[in-house]
Amino acid sequence: MLTTNEPSFRASVDLMFERAVRLMDLSPGLEEKIRVCNSTYTVRFGVRLRGAIHTFTGYRSVHSEHMEPVKGGIRYAMSVNQDEVEALAALMTYKCALVETPFGGSKGGLCIDPRQWDEHELEQITRRFAYELIKRDLIHPAQNVPAPDMGTGEREMAWIADQYARMNTTELNAKACVTGKPLEAGGIQGRKEATGRGIQYALREFFRHPEDVATANLSGGLEGKRLVVQGLGNVGYHAAKFLSEEDGAKVVAIIEHDGALVQPAGLVVEEVKQWIGRHGGVKGFPGAEYLAEGAKALELACDILIPAAMEGVIHLGNAADIKAPLIIEAANGPITFGADEVLRKKGVVIIPDLYANAGGVTVSYFEWVKNLSHIRFGRMQRRAEEARSRLLVEELERLSADRGLGWELADGFKDKFLQGSDELMLVRSGLDDTMRIAYQSMREVWRNRTGVEDLRTAAYIVSIDRVAKTYRSKGL
Repeated sequence: MLTTNEPSFRASVDLMFERAVRLMDLSPGLEEKIRVCNSTYTVRFGVRLRGAIHTFTGYRSVHSEHMEPVKGGIRYAMSVNQDEVEALAALMTYKCALVETPFGGSKGGLCIDPRQWDEHELEQITRRFAYELIKRDLIHPAQNVPAPDMGTGEREMAWIADQYARMNTTELNAKACVTGKPLEAGGIQGRKEATGRGIQYALREFFRHPEDVATANLSGGLEGKRLVVQGLGNVGYHAAKFLSEEDGAKVVAIIEHDGALVQPAGLVVEEVKQWIGRHGGVKGFPGAEYLAEGAKALELACDILIPAAMEGVIHLGNAADIKAPLIIEAANGPITFGADEVLRKKGVVIIPDLYANAGGVTVSYFEWVKNLSHIRFGRMQRRAEEARSRLLVEELERLSADRGLGWELADGFKDKFLQGSDELMLVRSGLDDTMRIAYQSMREVWRNRTGVEDLRTAAYIVSIDRVAKTYRSKGL
């Protein structure tokens, strides 16, 4: 919970922006143009449910149209308000610029607790909200492309896409009006786990640079590193699962809404996820210590802290007690501006949300391109790749037999080498490449630019510079 003497989430984003631009050479007019939100639409609509009319309030904010379409998720939560949506829209602008996806920044939200409504009621509410946005071109494949966020997922995106198609019956690219759809509705493989996969790739890239690892008072690679994960939703679950199962990291604590689980030997993420699905929380999970005050687990000794839920969970009230030397922001804005100052002075390295959770928008970009091209990735080249690889392997085997060398290919190599790239492999390759290049551009500023002391400031500088160049190219 935020302390009262801290700036709001919106103000924190502005303060981080201002900290970066002080180190840049921007005209005051251009600086202001980049900082402010271009527009925010507020809608209040009624839906007849359970024998009465219920009125809902929703928002869609457009931060920057330096590139179009603008991109950003739609969240369902009771905490949704105009300031939050505008702050998230600004983050989307900077995030898209950092990972070089050709989008401006946008964000939407509906003030609703989705747990209070049945599926058919949620569909009615979602379609009505989508109707209000669509008729104002706030959902459009060439102007504004939403995606899932907290409280929404593939199901809601499918409803929105269908609503758009119903209202635009001759639109060839209707499916591109929204991303994060299920596969059968025009989605792309790898999108659901994209943000969590991006966290994994971001950490892998960080650990490829020994100088950066040493700055965090760590050494070696991800193998054996102790993780504390706050929030086992879509992002936290996939990040924890991939890092533990594929990179050998240990998840020593998981924090959820009803408390935290602590197990120094490491938790099996899949088992915890299934337990939450059956029981609605972590309480009662066998083989681990339960902490009723889950937030205290943020202060546990660990190597990497992964806040993957709400903004502002690390604040002035607990920043001084954070023991993790490395924090990666899987959520948007999990560290307040005040807490960021405290942690930096302690020497904590923070991999910022601007970069860390960009996996979602990156794969959303791939999905959008797929929808516009009307062909799945890999369809044209996969079998050609396999045929070329087979020719090479067969020739190597023939030469070995002819010369009596007697060598054999390693077990499993042949099958792996002969496998052409399908859509999922291409998506993962594209995401990995994006996260590597974005980190390197951010790191270059961090290590070589005077006055830049942290990765967050570096990320903002890279992003703002790219947005500024786009505006200048337009004559501003």
